[in-house]
Amino acid sequence: MAATAGAARGAGKRVPVGLELFSVRESLKRDLFGTLDQVAAIGYEVVEFYSPYFEWTDGYAKQVRKRLDDLGLECRSMHSPSRAFEAANRARAIELNSIVGSRSVVMASPGHRGTTADAWMATAELLSGAQEAFVAAGLEAGYHNHASEWRVLDGDAAGPHAMDLLAAETPEGVTLQLDVGTCVEMGKDPVAWIEAHPGRIRSIHCKDWAPGEEADEKGFRVLVGEGASPWKEIRAAAEKVGGVEFYLIEQEGSRFSEMETAERCIRTWHGMS
Repeated sequence: MAATAGAARGAGKRVPVGLELFSVRESLKRDLFGTLDQVAAIGYEVVEFYSPYFEWTDGYAKQVRKRLDDLGLECRSMHSPSRAFEAANRARAIELNSIVGSRSVVMASPGHRGTTADAWMATAELLSGAQEAFVAAGLEAGYHNHASEWRVLDGDAAGPHAMDLLAAETPEGVTLQLDVGTCVEMGKDPVAWIEAHPGRIRSIHCKDWAPGEEADEKGFRVLVGEGASPWKEIRAAAEKVGGVEFYLIEQEGSRFSEMETAERCIRTWHGMS
């Protein structure tokens, strides 16, 4: 029921596009506020901060929120370290996310490279426990996949991969934030994954991937729209079934500067629609 409701929320409305700020990480380190100014000027509507935010003071987080508000930017989610989901740190995660306006605390990495079902069950339990605390505060937990989550577990080629287990063993309210590039890199079908999890793909990292070497500007160095990802089909499935509420362009690096990369990506993105 919750998943169906989530799909309905994402259907039939314009979905804003944002930027995962890891894409402009060097600029962000030099001048966070100036970087936000540039990101807004390029045309992004949403931003996602990543794990270093967890060291912010309340006062600094309030300054960030003010700049976001002044620019008309929203921070709807924060990429968070796994320790933010531990019982001792959940209150801090809630406080910082709430100040900035984020409603989704996304686990950026589980803190392990487990290849067993037991390792991923422990991650599912951590997410589930955090979800209960986050929901009580008006937030939600999320999980962001990398390549390792698409590998088989316990050496069983016919068995589930980690993402199957996390989807099955966490509440439906936990967002399955899809990183498209790593899904495609691992030979998985992002459209099928979205369609199999209605209402749970509430945000998507729009990172492309192309076969080849990064030294030849392939791999994750291609811009959005230059790789092997079927973006038209992904967006259709995300908006019809997945319950997507916002997209986040992410770039690990390219042949252009960080900010030119971000600008070229959003221009291409709008040209796809």
